[in-house]
Amino acid sequence: MAGDRGQAQERLRKLPSVFSHRMAIDAGVAKSRLYRLRDEGFIESVGRGRFRIADAEFPADLEFHEITQRAPEATICLVSALNRHDLTDQIPAAIDIALPRGRRRPVIEAPVAWHAFDPATFAIGRTELQLDEKTAIGLYGTERCIMDAFRLRHLEGHELAIEALKRWLRRRGSSPASLLAMARDFPKARPALQTALEILL
Repeated sequence: MAGDRGQAQERLRKLPSVFSHRMAIDAGVAKSRLYRLRDEGFIESVGRGRFRIADAEFPADLEFHEITQRAPEATICLVSALNRHDLTDQIPAAIDIALPRGRRRPVIEAPVAWHAFDPATFAIGRTELQLDEKTAIGLYGTERCIMDAFRLRHLEGHELAIEALKRWLRRRGSSPASLLAMARDFPKARPALQTALEILL
């Protein structure tokens, strides 16, 4: 019995810092053992069907763990991504998350504002934010964030796009040419972006 307990603990330690009930079961930990380890204090619940090792370092960005586990294609976008890149001081009330249009939006506890992006351009400018050694969530890079701010300025506001562009242009290594090259894939955003660049440069 003690051997089973030790084996279950070892298997759970190999999982990401925050793991789901399903991940534990798939790793070979029986449901009854999982909840016994919780009752014994080896693991603790951090949300509906999600756990962490009690003595492990508490993970930052706990909401991102839930989002990426329930929607692996999820990508931080718009104001949330601009804030991550220090291109805006705005703090959104909910986390802006993009999924390819047509994908199912999971029910989660984290406050999320879902956005449906064109599957044909979804991967453009998509990078990853590493959450721990085993877990990452999608994050749009700075240039894609600026592109989306201009592309969706009728929803997010023209001022957001201009402020993000100004901050980006002040950074060493920013390349307006690369931004305009990306704009070829977003023709509706290109005229406004080009006009803004002509004014600011």
